[in-house]
Amino acid sequence: MTEHPDRVLPLQGASNFRDLGGYLGEGGRAVRWRRLFRSDHLGALSDQDKGLLRALGLARTFDLRGQRERAAHPYELPGVHQHLLAIEPVIVQSMQAMVSEGRALTVPACEELMRDLYRRLVDEQAHRFAELLDHLIKDDSPAVFHCTAGKDRTGFAAAVILLALGVPRAVVMNDYLLTNRHFKPPTLRWGDIDPDVLAVMWRVQQDFLAAALQRVDEGHGGIDRYLATRLGLGPAARAALRERYLEAA
Repeated sequence: MTEHPDRVLPLQGASNFRDLGGYLGEGGRAVRWRRLFRSDHLGALSDQDKGLLRALGLARTFDLRGQRERAAHPYELPGVHQHLLAIEPVIVQSMQAMVSEGRALTVPACEELMRDLYRRLVDEQAHRFAELLDHLIKDDSPAVFHCTAGKDRTGFAAAVILLALGVPRAVVMNDYLLTNRHFKPPTLRWGDIDPDVLAVMWRVQQDFLAAALQRVDEGHGGIDRYLATRLGLGPAARAALRERYLEAA
């Protein structure tokens, strides 16, 4: 089901716009198609892209980008309400701090920065994912959540939503890794940074999301407790989410 032909939308201005539908959740019920989407930024959509999203009935976007990211690539979609759930990026600052400390920007070092980013998403940005879930419970109109590349902040958000719906972790991980197949990173060079180091920033790795889920398990007592205590998704709210986004039994 990961490779379902309807999963990836063929947009000209966004390469990582994907439907979360079809995955089997609680009780073997499938996630509804054309309700929940994840994406990279929407600031380069063509008129054709906008027409496709209009045909889908897209009603809401949840923008996880920071202030400067939004300013660099703003967008307007007529009739679509934008919710700003800012999570400021930290990787570039972390890399700059390493350089200022005289530490080498190696691939292993950058990979550890990425794992740390995911742990920080779990602990420091729980309020943003709680806000997202609250919006989704209140209204099931078609929605997309996104950041710049649609892989880290968006990737963890997708994992949280799918796990809350009862989708198995192995399936959640497979969805996460689809970014490597579909996302087209910008062709930019950043000074003298090793291209292999830059490549780490533009891809996803199993151990990145695994670091977040390990933090959920070891620091918060598992996904059920994390959802309930940190994201406000107790049994009643979780049941409501499932009623909205899972097909009827």
